[in-house]
Amino acid sequence: MDAQLQDTVGPTDTDPALRVLVGVDGSPASLTALRWAMRWALVRGAEVSVLAAYPTVAAWSSPDSVGPGALDVVRDDTRARARAALDAVRDGDAAVRDVPVSLHVEPGPAAAQLVRRSADADLLVVGSRGHGEVRSALLGSVALHSVSAAECPVVVVPLPGRWTEPGAAARVVVGVDGSARSAAALTAAMTEAGPAGSVTAVRAHDVTDPWGDASGPQAAAALQQVHEGALRVMGDQLGELLVTSAGDHPDVRRLSLTGPAGAVLVEQAADADLLVVASRGRGEFRGLVFGSVALHCVVHAPCPVLVVRPAVRQLPDRSPLVHAASAR
Repeated sequence: MDAQLQDTVGPTDTDPALRVLVGVDGSPASLTALRWAMRWALVRGAEVSVLAAYPTVAAWSSPDSVGPGALDVVRDDTRARARAALDAVRDGDAAVRDVPVSLHVEPGPAAAQLVRRSADADLLVVGSRGHGEVRSALLGSVALHSVSAAECPVVVVPLPGRWTEPGAAARVVVGVDGSARSAAALTAAMTEAGPAGSVTAVRAHDVTDPWGDASGPQAAAALQQVHEGALRVMGDQLGELLVTSAGDHPDVRRLSLTGPAGAVLVEQAADADLLVVASRGRGEFRGLVFGSVALHCVVHAPCPVLVVRPAVRQLPDRSPLVHAASAR
């Protein structure tokens, strides 16, 4: 039998507008990610590719002890579990039953397979607490490997909280710093919020000065000038985006706050449906750069986090997320 298996489940489109890839492993986190991906596909008119990976070598065995017959059993069991997960999501949400889905069962590490298939996807969705993830160090985490190496934007979905699944209107928080990559994040945030949604653009300033008196009047006046300048820059950036884009737009609120960017964004996202951040590019997560804003948000945010990074390839304009990341 072939090493990989693919099923088509439900209606399909020979050329879907968008393709969203989601990994499942039977964990509660991956089921939450699958529900989120199905809802996103429903809103966007996208096709969902569900990927389930299975190990080719048992941890307690030598490679020679696992024969082809045993691998067939593992693969078939993985397929059955993935299909059951998909059926459970569809049975629990009648609205997504007609979303076109393809099911892929492949050998090898899940993270590597997701990254490989992300080359043909417009969005990758992963759960943040799947099997084997260590939330503190995150070494070996499928979510962190995905946001580091994927060829498309990535959404990391935590277990259910106060956030709601994708719909016509969403409450979105986005981190901005005046850079081109944060402009891409702002564009993506407005797309995800929808015309009926809302966007809160947040600029954080970590101004801790152990040698100075941050509570003095001169420091307070200087900080006020920093905030006013940041709000002006955000207003200019927002104005440019509105001029160059068509259609209705969500309401956008601008905030300039004091504190470490990661902590500020996580706090502001307490009641959000999505937090959008921009990474510096490939390798930011791979090197586990401590202090990385995007890394902090992926680990600690109470809602799904969309990570937009400088694109390593051009994709068709049919993807608002990837186009926003690559056009600036």
